[in-house]
Amino acid sequence: MSKEEQIGKQIGKQIKKFMEDCAEVPQDKKLIDFNRVLYPSVLCSEETFKALESFEAREDDLMLVSYPKCGTNWSVNLLNDIVKAVCNKDPSPIIPILEFGAPDKFEKLNQEPSPRVLATHLHYDNIPQRFFDKKLKMMVVFRNPKDTAVSYFHFYNNNPVLPKYSSWDTFFEDFMSGNVCWGSYFDHALAWNKHIDDEGVLIMTFEEMKEDLKAAVKKISKFFGLSLNEEQTQEVAGKGTFTAMKEKMTETRKDFAKIFLRKGEVGDWKNHFSEAQSQEIDAKFEACLAGTKLGEMLKYNVYCK
Repeated sequence: MSKEEQIGKQIGKQIKKFMEDCAEVPQDKKLIDFNRVLYPSVLCSEETFKALESFEAREDDLMLVSYPKCGTNWSVNLLNDIVKAVCNKDPSPIIPILEFGAPDKFEKLNQEPSPRVLATHLHYDNIPQRFFDKKLKMMVVFRNPKDTAVSYFHFYNNNPVLPKYSSWDTFFEDFMSGNVCWGSYFDHALAWNKHIDDEGVLIMTFEEMKEDLKAAVKKISKFFGLSLNEEQTQEVAGKGTFTAMKEKMTETRKDFAKIFLRKGEVGDWKNHFSEAQSQEIDAKFEACLAGTKLGEMLKYNVYCK
């Protein structure tokens, strides 16, 4: 077994323990409210959020920011494969999402050699200022809101970390009001749209990566200053398809793969949305993002009509 596979199994054990811990948590205790935003109680804590405030970011960290179910695990795997190809550095056994885990995880992260792959679902305003002061580069991944909502619904119901929903209709109401973990998709999008032209920010979309993964890998590696040759680019893209990634994760993290990687498709929303729901989210998008740079990048009329 390769070192990378060993690390995958190690991470899988961490995740499995989280899931086992969740079995002991009542449905009404699975969420916590921190600064008026919901988070999974087993994965996140007030102590970890406070410890994050003093965590030392580095200029050469590779930072991924994404709203849940917009391609987080896919993107983290791509970044790890790029770092592996260029720097011959295996992925860290520490779960990269900063707000997950116990406060002592930051002591462990401080011992990690550069470049580190870090990730977060946090709203722009909740990312500690020191990350921006360090001017580390941030790749921000978005997905069209309809597919995001559907994927998030299934994630809630398949993941023992989160409470279950009795119906799609009930979940849709909470998604639209932002009464879900990490808050409102649209608030998240609006905040990043204000910083879309900031130096050190790269906006990528799930749909763009699906359309041409090889081109996306080139764009991402160039942004982070990690030069891949043609052979390396092809290898990272080949390993980074949804099918390849799911097969790899199923081998080392079976339970993780079943929960976190479902279909990876564009357009699955059509199998869930009623006409009224489609019109409601269309109106929300129009009010929040129509005419913005991010709204244009999301190609809403192509993927959500």
